[in-house]
Amino acid sequence: MLETIRHELVTMERQEGVRVLLSVESGSRSWGMASEDSDYDVRFVYVRPLREYVRLDGRRDTIEWRLDEVLDVTGWDVSKFLRLMRGSNPTVFEWLAATIVYGESPDFAPVRDVSGRCFSPKASSYHYLGMERGNVRTHLKGETVGAKKYLYAVRALLAARWCLEEGVPAPMLMRDLMDAKLPAQMMPVVEDLLSTKAAGKEHQQIAHIPELDAWISCEDELLYAMAQAAVAPPKVSWDVLNEVFWSLVGDAGH
Repeated sequence: MLETIRHELVTMERQEGVRVLLSVESGSRSWGMASEDSDYDVRFVYVRPLREYVRLDGRRDTIEWRLDEVLDVTGWDVSKFLRLMRGSNPTVFEWLAATIVYGESPDFAPVRDVSGRCFSPKASSYHYLGMERGNVRTHLKGETVGAKKYLYAVRALLAARWCLEEGVPAPMLMRDLMDAKLPAQMMPVVEDLLSTKAAGKEHQQIAHIPELDAWISCEDELLYAMAQAAVAPPKVSWDVLNEVFWSLVGDAGH
């Protein structure tokens, strides 16, 4: 798969006229909670030549390159990546902390260098809590629920607590979050869920787990109160991020 993924990225670069700065695995494989039939969620950051940023008709800042049962290959223009990073979007920090990296250009270093100054525990925790509430509202209300969606909700809550208590981006691995932030009484429940997902299919349905439902509801309420009380740091100035962007575009003439 590594060879296949790298071939897809090289083909995409050639056909789209872009240069990939960072390519990583995102989602369940990078979180250490993949199923037997999990696909590969390949994510990348790219830069275009300077002339493409001054077109009268503009260009999309996202490339959806491939989506099938095995591969999901999607990327963001570095301009979009930097804007989202300034807003402390958790997805940006998860890509930066990916446990599976397919490639990274030395030119990407200035982005990493400034990323720590962009992190906001308040903003990131709100994002994670929004993910958790979306999962609960959309996927955890039926007679049966997906083991995957249960775990996504749990991981989002653990990541939100990590951001608020540690003041730094959450680690990617579910195991690290569990060891640090999951209450001891909930550990066997989540361990069983992980085993069920790993041994089963990606969309396997299970019965509700009342104690887990109660913990999710309680943790959601507590963390929202913590997020509301947190003080957001000042955002990094656009001048700083523009300098990073210009340095990348200046090297993108292929």
